[in-house]
Amino acid sequence: MHQSASPDMSRQLAEAPVGRLLLKLAVPTVLAQLVNLLYNIVDRIYIGHMPVVGETALTGVGLCFPVIYLLSAFAMLLGQGGAPRASIEMGKGNNQEAEQILGTCFTSLILTAIPLTVIFLVFSEPMLYLFGASDNTIVYALPYMRIYTSGSLFVMLALGLNLFITTQGYTNFSMAAVLIGAVTNIVLDPVFIYAFDMGVSGAALATILSQALSAAFIVWFLVKSPHTTLRVRRQYLRPQKKILLPVLALGLAPFVMQATEAILNVAFNSSLRRYGGDVAVAAMTIASTVMQMVWLPAQGIGQGAQPIISYNYGAKNPKRVKRAVWVMLAISAIYMVVLWAAVQLFPQIFILLFNSESEALMETGTWALRVYTAVMCLLAILLAAQQAFLSTGKAKASLVIACMRKVVLLIPLIYILPHFFENKVFAVFLAEPVADFISVAVSALLFVTIFLRDIRAMEREQKKQL
Repeated sequence: MHQSASPDMSRQLAEAPVGRLLLKLAVPTVLAQLVNLLYNIVDRIYIGHMPVVGETALTGVGLCFPVIYLLSAFAMLLGQGGAPRASIEMGKGNNQEAEQILGTCFTSLILTAIPLTVIFLVFSEPMLYLFGASDNTIVYALPYMRIYTSGSLFVMLALGLNLFITTQGYTNFSMAAVLIGAVTNIVLDPVFIYAFDMGVSGAALATILSQALSAAFIVWFLVKSPHTTLRVRRQYLRPQKKILLPVLALGLAPFVMQATEAILNVAFNSSLRRYGGDVAVAAMTIASTVMQMVWLPAQGIGQGAQPIISYNYGAKNPKRVKRAVWVMLAISAIYMVVLWAAVQLFPQIFILLFNSESEALMETGTWALRVYTAVMCLLAILLAAQQAFLSTGKAKASLVIACMRKVVLLIPLIYILPHFFENKVFAVFLAEPVADFISVAVSALLFVTIFLRDIRAMEREQKKQL
């Protein structure tokens, strides 16, 4: 059994001061998410600034978001379902079981990517019309979607397997994996879009080539690197039902969160196109991208805390689990409040980032962005509760939070609220903060009644043993 770097990292997870260790692990994961964000927004920035057609092309690319979210959802199903379970096994000293989880997830990611690629390529055009495409925007959406989905395997391996590097505590390497792809994407985007005059097709091609490089680095690290504790081993590549089912159970919540983003995107775009036309859809593309700009780095904070929480939960050390969760919540809250204030005070800056030509988009986007992000400052509570449940293997509670915000609240509100407001476009954007506020309240209640109760039970057990 390969044990390189394991004793040192395990000792840090078990003994190092929690605040300092969380910052050490979170800085690379936050940077990785910031860099990952560049994957999502660089294309949109370049496309939005294309002469004459920028606004329409940006709307077209925005229509592809549901597919991007779905691919990410399946990667999270296996990555976020498997990585915390692997870390909990490491905390128990069961590295062989952790490698069996890694092998099962590796093969399952490949077997999932193949049929998804075929489905998206065959049904791309009808799907885009379902998502809200018009005759003006389909000419930009269709080539982007076909090229992007051709690289589904690279996207899923890069997103799903990188979590197995993070969960071991090697966040510098997980950041490097994302950095390799993002820098490549930033360099290739202007070359393909402008120099080769490929437009949106060039943006999609640049993204897929970049994801391929990231995936190659991650696979190399988990197979060949002397630094990794867990390895992809041939004898563990055959998916095992007893391993896969618990992985899928835990991964169901992040899967639902990402998959419902796809449904949400369709609901938002179809409603906004009906009430406000392509300008309203473009405003939503910007608003949802800005939300990603805030949410993804906040997720990085949670991912930095995850190895500490999972390892110490497996090692039955409730004091360190609780400390890691509170530090994660405090850092996330400060970050969220600062970004929320920036968006509320200066929404025009965020809109100019994507388009500087359309006065109609500036006018609609300014108030829409403020409404859409109105209670974003509270989402740190939801994020901390979700991460705490995921990191300790509480699949049901995690799933409740995931379903509550989007399936139970947001999607119905998108269609219900316009019946109560004269300004229908305003009503659609208002659905987001209303759903967020209720979801935060439910998350806080679940956190107190389930997670903290579990930690107190662990503390009582620990006292009995003493």
